[in-house]
Amino acid sequence: MRVALGKTDLQVHPLCLGGNVFGWSADSQQSQEVLSAYEADGGNFIDTADMYSEWHKGNIGGESETIIGDWMRIRGNRSEMVIATKVAKLSTRPGLSAANIASAAEDSLRRLGTDYIDIYYAHHDDESIPLEETLTAFNQLVTQGKVRYLAASNYSADRLSQALEISRKLGMSEYLLLQPHYNAIFRSEYEGDLMALAVKEDIAVLPYFALAAGFLTGKYQPGIEVQSVRAEDMPERLNDQSWAVLNALTEIAGQHNAPIPAIALAWLRAQPGIAAPIASARTPEQLAQILPVIELTAEQVAQVNAL
Repeated sequence: MRVALGKTDLQVHPLCLGGNVFGWSADSQQSQEVLSAYEADGGNFIDTADMYSEWHKGNIGGESETIIGDWMRIRGNRSEMVIATKVAKLSTRPGLSAANIASAAEDSLRRLGTDYIDIYYAHHDDESIPLEETLTAFNQLVTQGKVRYLAASNYSADRLSQALEISRKLGMSEYLLLQPHYNAIFRSEYEGDLMALAVKEDIAVLPYFALAAGFLTGKYQPGIEVQSVRAEDMPERLNDQSWAVLNALTEIAGQHNAPIPAIALAWLRAQPGIAAPIASARTPEQLAQILPVIELTAEQVAQVNAL
């Protein structure tokens, strides 16, 4: 099964496999097991970033890219994979200046063991640098054949609109994909102006934190302590509305005889503009919970929307 990514010519699996756990909660061997299991199920779309996973003790950033690059070299499958990575958040390569973008891209290419990146994201908006400088630097990478398509993450609708206008005015490659924080319990960032712009411009949207840092897997329940590197992120999510959404997803999962995480991802796919949600797994067992591609009824989508 494949879905089209907006105005690109890319055809990808409906689940984009997140690489943020590689080199963090999943070591190199575990990561490669997950990658191979994803590929075996027809998966071809992997998301990473130069700063993954700098936050883990002893890491310097780039660990995820290196693991993915080593795996592709071993498998000899680079041409079959769609690889997305990002620039701007690594502490040693911060921001979106022209010089930093050029250097960071070379670093990512080296770690990934490839001569091109399929999708290159601005990991966040850098308002200290003129948009024209950032976009010109990205466009140069496309012209050089080092990047196929450009994308934006964590941009407001206004800034994304400005970026599109500048790229078109200067006849340059433009942002064709968008990665916002979006899931069934965090909807404010995407729904509204950003969604309207994405739909209007046919920008493929690939939401991150699609499972709310694990809350929408269903493993968190009242009174139950969960051992997870992300458990500390949970308190802010544990409110009545969040539990109501999780309960609705659990009910729908029972109707489909499917894992709760797969239903949370199915809800995302049903929203306007969404091409493929991003979700990660540190074991093949976790991966099996997010791989099923399920189509919800209009009533089931509305049931979650209403909450």
